[in-house]
Amino acid sequence: MARRVWIVFVVFVAVVGQAFAQQNRIDVVTPMAPQCAAYGTMPIGVRTITATDRDRPDVLTTKAGAGVLRHDRTLTIEVWYPAVLAAGQPSGGEYHTISRDPSRAVTLHGKAVRDAAPDAAGGRYPLVILSHGYPGNRYLLSHLGENLASKGFVVASIDHPGSTYDDQKGFVSSLYHRPYDQLFVLNELDRLSRSGSGSFLAGIVDASRTAVIGYSMGGYGLLNVLGAGFTDASVTSAGAPPERLLFERAASNPAYPRRADPRIKAAIALAPWGLPSGTWDADGLKAITTPILFVAGSADDVSGYDKGTRAMFLGTTRADRYLLTFLHGSHNVGAPMPAPAEAYPYSEALKLFPFMHYADGVWDAVRSNNILQHFATVFLSIHLKGERDLQPFLDVVPRGIDGVYSVERDGRQKPDYTYWKGFKPRTAAGLVLERLLPGK
Repeated sequence: MARRVWIVFVVFVAVVGQAFAQQNRIDVVTPMAPQCAAYGTMPIGVRTITATDRDRPDVLTTKAGAGVLRHDRTLTIEVWYPAVLAAGQPSGGEYHTISRDPSRAVTLHGKAVRDAAPDAAGGRYPLVILSHGYPGNRYLLSHLGENLASKGFVVASIDHPGSTYDDQKGFVSSLYHRPYDQLFVLNELDRLSRSGSGSFLAGIVDASRTAVIGYSMGGYGLLNVLGAGFTDASVTSAGAPPERLLFERAASNPAYPRRADPRIKAAIALAPWGLPSGTWDADGLKAITTPILFVAGSADDVSGYDKGTRAMFLGTTRADRYLLTFLHGSHNVGAPMPAPAEAYPYSEALKLFPFMHYADGVWDAVRSNNILQHFATVFLSIHLKGERDLQPFLDVVPRGIDGVYSVERDGRQKPDYTYWKGFKPRTAAGLVLERLLPGK
């Protein structure tokens, strides 16, 4: 009898979980979410574009000692933007994609309207570039793309060839291409934003106010884009691209710009990969001067925490930087969208539950997404829009559990109130937010 009850319980949990997940929504903001996680007031449009970088080195076909082979590298980019909807036109739409198991088609649901007219009335909007992990795709951080677009940002999310679920190639491809992909998309969106480009983006993007958000290998590329040159050891390591191709962006290369493109005004590095493997050294990290928000789980066993993201935070001594830590969180906390229903069943092809690609063992995905949306909104609004009045959302006691939530019956804060601004009572527990200024 006990065994039967247990089986029934397991089946019940699975059915309920799957029924919830089948909504496959990327736009959920729960009542527990911090204040700035809420969607903004602007309707959202979304379009898919492609762009080709001509004559890029092809690291997958190049052989050591045989010269560098080249190819045209085409990127697919999802672009979210503030939009104008027709009278009576409802918001919302679908994204047709795949799951971590590429044989499983997925339909996601969000607030954006496919091919909606851009809202040019707000002038030119700051640009945010999203770069996924290995593997991933342009929808992995779609919850963040929609959310930021509703607040007056244009968001471009990249499909990195060789790093997507249905096009996963050798890791060496990501090692070489990530910084180049990010910079190419910045240049391409800048070009399309100009009058006469013929693009729907003409006149609505201000690429001189750009931020890059990179998750895992996206974070690896981001740090190099910001000026952290690769070490000589990483250039010649066993798994490095052939023909010393990483030397192009190595710290010892006089031609490598040890600073960020001046259009990049801020960055968010989500569990950035690479430091424990020797990709950077102390001097490389010191080259970064761009304001940066690091985000990590303290139990990250992929990128590392004490010797990974936290060490990067401590080592970027010339930057104004923050570190948001999800205590006991893993590599997946905050960044990936909630697992779609199609990721729940076991995959014989992958020999794993695809669900685990999206999920964290401690933190609920929607909750951690909402926390990331809150801090990304604040950080980017300050650095790309000059909204300095949002600074109190970052000026908090470092450990959320130490904040004092003390209010009168009518909700007015008492003198001893020190709780994290924008957070409801008991919801900052498990979080740590630290700041270090340049020179620290």
